[in-house]
Amino acid sequence: MIELVGISKTFNGKQGAIHALKDVSLSVKKGEIYGVIGYSGAGKSTLIRCVNLLEKPDTGSVIVKDVDLTKLSTSNLRKARGDIGMIFQGFNLLKTATVYDNIALPLKLTGLSKKEVEERVEKYLKIVGLDEKHKAYPAELSGGQKQRVAIARALSHEPEILLSDEATSALDPDTTEAILDLLLKINKELGITILLITHEMNVIQRICDHVAVMENGEVIEEGKTKDIFTDPKHATTKKFVNSLFSHKIPADILTSLNQTGQVATLSFFGKSSGEPALALVSKKFDIYPNILSGNITQLKNEAFGQLVVHFKGNPAEIKKAIQFLENNQVKVEGVKINDADTRVS
Repeated sequence: MIELVGISKTFNGKQGAIHALKDVSLSVKKGEIYGVIGYSGAGKSTLIRCVNLLEKPDTGSVIVKDVDLTKLSTSNLRKARGDIGMIFQGFNLLKTATVYDNIALPLKLTGLSKKEVEERVEKYLKIVGLDEKHKAYPAELSGGQKQRVAIARALSHEPEILLSDEATSALDPDTTEAILDLLLKINKELGITILLITHEMNVIQRICDHVAVMENGEVIEEGKTKDIFTDPKHATTKKFVNSLFSHKIPADILTSLNQTGQVATLSFFGKSSGEPALALVSKKFDIYPNILSGNITQLKNEAFGQLVVHFKGNPAEIKKAIQFLENNQVKVEGVKINDADTRVS
């Protein structure tokens, strides 16, 4: 559905050239939700604006539905953009227009009849749950409601692709959850492919099928969300994943505990997250597992959890217990004393 091939983009600033994107390539399949995550300055906003050519890359190809947008004429590009909707962090609503008019005005400019405009506004306000707010003005709406209007406006053009530029960053946690649920609904019921950028790992965790991690204008790691969570490779990726768990075990405590056994991080995914593996360990082997820290989170389709556990006992028994856990699809990692987030790099 979307293929970015060798995308590079440089801006000229007061301090010299800024290389926002450096030979970036990624592929988004039809019907999936693809997330791009990175810290401020990673290049993700420039990347998403290249998809609909709001920013034209210096080099590389932007292929949408098998058409390279960088090679289209101005008129053909305008038509191609009709298949690409976009929502923004700042909502971009007209303050002096009602909710109805914020959606209707862009539709009128495309030449739709009055009846068609009315039908689309009604349809998509209902989908986003604001069918009773058509006469309200933006100042009368909450942040979440404003974003729903922006989403309805993007959907009203009936695109096949929806781009989300930090759409939840300005919202409180509860409202963010509601907007993420809405994006899941849109993806499932309307079959719209979604490409989103964010700096929040909980957004990736909740709704994304695939994720790319960006740093300094480059994609440093990419894959299925499940794989990125269970086996992150790059230090920045690990930092994002660990932000959801926050295991903080003081070094002096780890030193003391390791004298009587071994401290390890256990990662549970899918089926293993629902099994009493740790309870079975205490029954099968002559050791005493003590949970120091733990958390479980829900990915889009499966659960993922982590525990930091102290195994007290004979080293040989601990080794057998760890082997048992690994045989039951539990990932086991040792904990370094100098590792602040308790994961092995």
